Amino acid sequence: MDRLGSFSNDPSDKPPCRGCSSYLMEPYIKCAECGPPPFFLCLQCFTRGFEYKKHQSDHTYEIMTSDFPVLDPSWTAQEEMALLEAVMDCGFGNWQDVANQMCTKTKEECEKHYMKHFINNPLFASTLLNLKQAEEAKTADTAIPFHSTDDPPRPTFDSLLSRDMAGYMPARADFIEEFDNYAEWDLRDIDFVEDDSDILHALKMAVVDIYHSRLKERQRRKKIIRDHGLINLRKFQLMERRYPKEVQDLYETMRRFARIVGPVEHDKFIESHALAFEL
Repeated sequence: MDRLGSFSNDPSDKPPCRGCSSYLMEPYIKCAECGPPPFFLCLQCFTRGFEYKKHQSDHTYEIMTSDFPVLDPSWTAQEEMALLEAVMDCGFGNWQDVANQMCTKTKEECEKHYMKHFINNPLFASTLLNLKQAEEAKTADTAIPFHSTDDPPRPTFDSLLSRDMAGYMPARADFIEEFDNYAEWDLRDIDFVEDDSDILHALKMAVVDIYHSRLKERQRRKKIIRDHGLINLRKFQLMERRYPKEVQDLYETMRRFARIVGPVEHDKFIESHALAFEL
């Protein structure tokens, strides 16, 4: 088969029949000679020999169905996809809710099948291990060891501390108002359709590229704030005051260059000048 049909239980999620425009129910027919876009027919239109434009009734065809086993003889491909979708919707471990959404399997069957084929499957485990080893090898020379630090305060909304922290929400690692906070507004009315001209499509893609660049700048600024410990501004200012006034002036002057060098290198630079001043 070229591909499986839609696995959703909602008929409206499946493509319509090109003959009668009704929602397709498995099994249905896909013409192997027409497309793109794919040419689908329900069984009723197929048996009537429906023809449309270039599609002829004697074209080769494929039967689209998901009623066959994949990992377990007692589970069809449709049930496999329904299980993955239910776990995604209900959350891992909520097996009763998963079974209720699937309707065809019990809580115990869902848990046993998922754990056996998707968690404890040696094939998947070895694949994940290879990916992990490849990632570790790639970052072995550049990895920075993790050192635990003070948990950032979690002030109530609109409190004095919250304002000092610029509305930072530690549990989400986000700010109440982000840099370039309305960047998403430019995408509100963009919709990619098949009838778009090449110029219009290129313009829409340019807007998306601009949005991506604005997101990258937002993430870059947030990374600088987190890496240099600037979230809790009051604590940062107290640490700054431990230096003599001459070093504080240097700190203020060199702050603009902190984004160029890393936090460790920047602190070493300031500390070295503080020691030189003491000498």
